[in-house]
Amino acid sequence: MHSIFSFLSSRGHWLLLASVSLVMLLVALYYQYSLGEEPCQVCIQARLWVVALLLVSICAACLPNQPGIRLGGNVLALFCAGALGERAWFLYQLENGIGNGSCEFQLGMPDWFAVDQWFPALFEVRNLCSFTPDMLFGFSMAEGLLLSSGLLTAVIGCALAVSQMTLHAVPKTN
Repeated sequence: MHSIFSFLSSRGHWLLLASVSLVMLLVALYYQYSLGEEPCQVCIQARLWVVALLLVSICAACLPNQPGIRLGGNVLALFCAGALGERAWFLYQLENGIGNGSCEFQLGMPDWFAVDQWFPALFEVRNLCSFTPDMLFGFSMAEGLLLSSGLLTAVIGCALAVSQMTLHAVPKTN
């Protein structure tokens, strides 16, 4: 148990989160550019949260490994994972016809955050929401995003608890 706590308090935790985020982004780009599965508005919004988690993880890995920094990084990472889960749930509902909503052919970001114009290869909406492609084990991409965001939320939640404990730990006196 100590080794798990130790890992969740280390740079390795941040590098693992960055690696998982990078793999998720690369899978999305593979589906887009190699398999021709064009992304919809909600898919791009989910991609933005994956990139946000990637950036938070890289920054936290580069900053000093101090309890306050770990706590702040884990709070931000948990927010990113939760927001990714919300977008995945919305996409899953659209895909299965159980949600109230639709998507548009534009990203819908304000002019000061026009990432779809700055980086169209990554963030340009190219399709309307419909069915997401199948992935491994018969999961749709929406289901895969739900599973991934759930696992990320659980791991980051544990790391947050560990960082909270170490922040309030009383140093031992001899």
